[in-house]
This record gives sequence, structure tokens and C-alpha cells, in this order.
Amino acid sequence: MLFKNYEKIVKNGTTPEIRKKRGDVLKLFSAAIEAVDSYNLVKSLIRVNKIILKDTILDLDRYNDIFVAGFGKASVGMTQAVCDSVNLVKGILITNNENAQVRHNQVETIRGSHPIPDINCIKGTDKILDLAKNCKKNDLLIVLISGGGSSLLCKPKIKLEAFQQTSDLLLKSGANIREINTVRKHLSYVKAGQLAKAANCSVLSLIISDIIGDPMESIASGPTYPDSTTYSDAYDVLQRYDLTKRIPAEALKVIKDGADGLLKDTPKKEDIIFENVHNSIIATNTDACEAAAFKARELGYSVHILTTSLSGEAKEMGKYIVNKTRLLEKNKDVDVIIAGGETTVKVKGDGIGGRNQELIMGVVKNLNRKNAVFSSFATDGIDGNSGAAGAIADGNSYSRALEKNLNVEKFLSNNNSYEFFRKLDDLLFTGDTGTNVMDIQIIIQ
Repeated sequence: MLFKNYEKIVKNGTTPEIRKKRGDVLKLFSAAIEAVDSYNLVKSLIRVNKIILKDTILDLDRYNDIFVAGFGKASVGMTQAVCDSVNLVKGILITNNENAQVRHNQVETIRGSHPIPDINCIKGTDKILDLAKNCKKNDLLIVLISGGGSSLLCKPKIKLEAFQQTSDLLLKSGANIREINTVRKHLSYVKAGQLAKAANCSVLSLIISDIIGDPMESIASGPTYPDSTTYSDAYDVLQRYDLTKRIPAEALKVIKDGADGLLKDTPKKEDIIFENVHNSIIATNTDACEAAAFKARELGYSVHILTTSLSGEAKEMGKYIVNKTRLLEKNKDVDVIIAGGETTVKVKGDGIGGRNQELIMGVVKNLNRKNAVFSSFATDGIDGNSGAAGAIADGNSYSRALEKNLNVEKFLSNNNSYEFFRKLDDLLFTGDTGTNVMDIQIIIQ
């Protein structure tokens, strides 16, 4: 069972019907995660020394030696699948999973931190760069990329402490992930196609997307993909979120020097270095949402996928979904509403939580006395700065909160959604899922 507290979540329903709906929501989330399992996704692509992708078939016998580099929240399973299927010479894996260990004598596992990088991330990145540079012309480097890679694959142009401070400010600013990565790319020696530039061989990147629209240049900050953004774009992001006077001076100097044309920009599409690079997305949020919808139909529900590109302030997006659900009620016979994407939280308080928990806390009042269950779930199993994966609420959650003297607005103002749902015993716990395709929201009416 994916959810460690499955029975508790179900039992918190105050009627048999609500308990069933709570259990079914968790079953739909479980089906979604199974569909984007990182190990199975990569393993299914490899057949007798061939990697079979949607747009090409790669014959592994063409290459003298094969190497692997993995980084991101889904990288452990992806790397293990390559280790189990391909004759590898050497590999490097950077993961934030403290307990993960790839089973291969020639693949080194390095543990770094996320979402703020540490010195281990830099050490691991240096090893990946050395691996890439030492490859020969007729070798193949398989790069396994997933969300979280922007932190784990890290070689900044500034001191680590300054980069950490800049990253923290960006993550709390309310900027979306594309904007955040635009800045991070231009403070890096390895992101934005620069890993591909360092490689002296053919490169195949298999990518699990954690960004709306699946832009390969932004996923893990696009280390093997040409960059369309510029230093000027990065400076615009800093201005947009009022960060120019808050980030460390050395970070601002790099961005401003680049915007003024004093530094060479990141590799672009026309650069010759990408001729021997193939990037392929193998899993998306849409895949997960469609798997949840399929499971819902198996359970006898009628289903509508509202969107797989949900964005905006988390506490407002929950209300948006509820309002859209009411519109659908008038026009369609729909039992289950599914949405996916990645919202943001502009952090103003000092509480514990994440965008999924805050999204649900923002609609607890709206659900009051409704015969519905609503949940939001981070597919990587970690929501924000908490140990939870998300939260669940139903039509009785608001009255339960009042009984416990929990003031929703107070918790929202302090970004303390974790504590709110902890007191209700309605946090979702899975631990590291080994994959990452953003978030999923489900309402069962």
C-alpha cells in the first residue's frame, strides 16, 4: 500500500459513504504513481541491446562503451533499470534519497540535498562532469533526468552559500519553476545544455517531467537541452519578484554582467554540440492523471480530467477547482474530477507545510456540509518543507476543525497547513515514491 496511514485516513470519514470516497481517492493516487514508476518506465524501453523510444530506436551495439549519469527524485529507479538492462562501464548517481543504493559495482551513489543544494551535490556534479569529459567519441552517455535535478546537479558560478541563499529566496518568492530555473541556469556551469557541451560522446537523456507543459529546457534546468532563456530573462525574474536587493551581491553581479553582454550566454539551439544529443520525455503528469481516471472508471465512477496544467497560488487554486466542479455539476454527470499541475505558495509565515496541504486548507470552508472528498497529493511523496505528501478534506472537516478550536485563516496566514491537518489526522504519508510528475488533485462528489 502506497499510503502508510491509509486506514487512519479512511476511518476519519464520519459516514460510510465518506469513508468509501476517502479510500477510493487514495486508490486513484496509488494507480497514478504506479503508472509513472521510474524503474518500470525505463526498463520497458530496453529490448535486447536496443532502447525503443517514441521517435527513434537506439542500437546500443553501435557504441564502444556505455556510461550512465542520473540525478533527480526519480533517478534511483531509472538508474537501476539501466544497470539491470545494459552493459555499463561506469556511472554516477546523485540522489536525495538517504536510503537508496543502486546495485551495480561500477555505479557510485552520492547523496545530496534538496531543494537547497549542499557540498555533496557539487562533488557529485564534478564527478558527472569528469565522466562526461572522459567519454570517447564512439561512447554513449545515458543521462537520467527528473525533477529535483536543479538542486542535485549543481556547480554554481558563485560560492555555494550565496547560491543557497539565492535558491531559498527564489523558492519562497512565489515564482514558478520555469522562472526559478531561468535564474539557476544562469548561475550554473552545468545546467542549460552545459552538461551536453562537456560530453565528448553521444548523449541520450531520458526525462521524467515535473513541469507544466513538459519543457525539456526547464526540467532539472535542462542540462542536456539548448536554452532559449537569457541573462536578461533571469534579471527580469529577479526584478519581477523584488529580489534584486535581497539576493547576495555576487549572484546579482553574475546576472547583471550577463545581461550587459559581459558574459557568454548559455548554449542555444543552433549550437553544433546538440547534433549527437537525443532528449526524450518518458513520463508526465498527464500520464499519471490518465491512470487515475482509468482506475476511477474501473471503480464505477464517471470521470472528468479538468486540467493537467494547474498553476497559481495554491490556496486560490483549490477554490478554482471547487468552482469548476460546480459548473460541471450543472452540465455533466461527473462523479470524479481530476486535476494536475504545480501551484505556488508565496511564503509569508514561518509554519510547516506545502502547496498541496495549503491548497486543501484553502477550501475547507468551501467544502463544509458538502457530500464530497477533496485531496491534493505531491507525486514525489514530499510536500514543501513537511514530511507529508499532501492532505485530504471532506464536508465535515470544517466542523471537526471548529471542535478542535482550529482557525483556518490563522493557519493559512502563517503557512502552517501541516500543523492544521496534523491536528485533524488528515495528512497523507507515503515517504519517497521514487518518481516525480508534479501534483494531482482529486474530488469525488
